[in-house]
Amino acid sequence: MSDSLTPDEIAALFTRADGSYLCARWGRPLAPVVFGVDDATLATVKGAFQAVADLAGHEIAETDPELGANTMVFFFRDWDELPQVPNLDRLIEGLGPLVDRLKAAGANQYRVFRFDADGAINACFVFLRMDAELDAVPAETLALSQVVQSMLLWSDLAFTDRSPLGQLADGRVVLRPGIAGVLRAAYDPVMPAVAQDASHALRLHARLNSDRLA
Repeated sequence: MSDSLTPDEIAALFTRADGSYLCARWGRPLAPVVFGVDDATLATVKGAFQAVADLAGHEIAETDPELGANTMVFFFRDWDELPQVPNLDRLIEGLGPLVDRLKAAGANQYRVFRFDADGAINACFVFLRMDAELDAVPAETLALSQVVQSMLLWSDLAFTDRSPLGQLADGRVVLRPGIAGVLRAAYDPVMPAVAQDASHALRLHARLNSDRLA
């Protein structure tokens, strides 16, 4: 499954609707916790976190020293359930108005990121309202898609036209090679944790090419 990306295609992954460029990765190990699922789905989501973190060369931890868990994934049926989660309004400023906007938009998923003083990601909250559309998605596919979108601050337009996932000949769903390569390159220790200039995309492209030649 070939999926080579040009510098412009990489830049588009981090260029927001307002034209600004921003790529940020995690500045600390991920400490994920999942709410609202059975044990089988929990294992699937945790497995997706481990697989994507291994791909990126990033660490998974049992706990985060500040929050306990810094990556929270919520599965639920109605947006009105979120304000009832104890202390969630302390973690997410403006939770009530956010829920109102998501209800009005008919949204079935949303991610909220928090950042440290340097701009690197230090927390992520993933909300999945399990409507008929998401119910039809296999757990492995849904988990992998959400995890990869939580590993970097992608553009708000990055995956509107094409999923970050692809399918192998045997039916298995995996990260598209181009997206996997960008993720790996973004977590390369020589790359900055935060970038706001589109020249960053050229550096990512160079890392992809060096990986192919290695």
